[in-house]
Amino acid sequence: MNHRIGRAVFAIVVGLVIAGLSYQWITNPAGREERVLQIGVVEAAREHLATTIDDADLQVVDPVSPNRKVGKVYVYPEGDVWAVSGYYRREDTERWHPYLMSLDAELRLKALKAQDNDPGLLERAQMDPRLEIRP
Repeated sequence: MNHRIGRAVFAIVVGLVIAGLSYQWITNPAGREERVLQIGVVEAAREHLATTIDDADLQVVDPVSPNRKVGKVYVYPEGDVWAVSGYYRREDTERWHPYLMSLDAELRLKALKAQDNDPGLLERAQMDPRLEIRP
């Protein structure tokens, strides 16, 4: 009989602790604020990518629109710099091109590393020190 009461009390206490921690986690605005900031960084990265690749109709896989079949993507701060990784392609028949982009605190392009064999992009990379494009 005492085991049943002990188990019931233990279950109620554990349930209340989990409910309290869940409530704190859900109502904590810091996570939402960070996500909003990350979404702004990724949207700026998309604009820089479309401008650099010179194609407004790029298909992009990034932290806002991930596709696990294509590969892993991330966005994270490195001090005053943001790093965003992802994949892009111009057409459905083309393979996905991986990229890694660095943005400064004002979300200006600092560096873009990508794997692409587009002749125009390779030529642009030779003139722009921020671009590192490998075939």
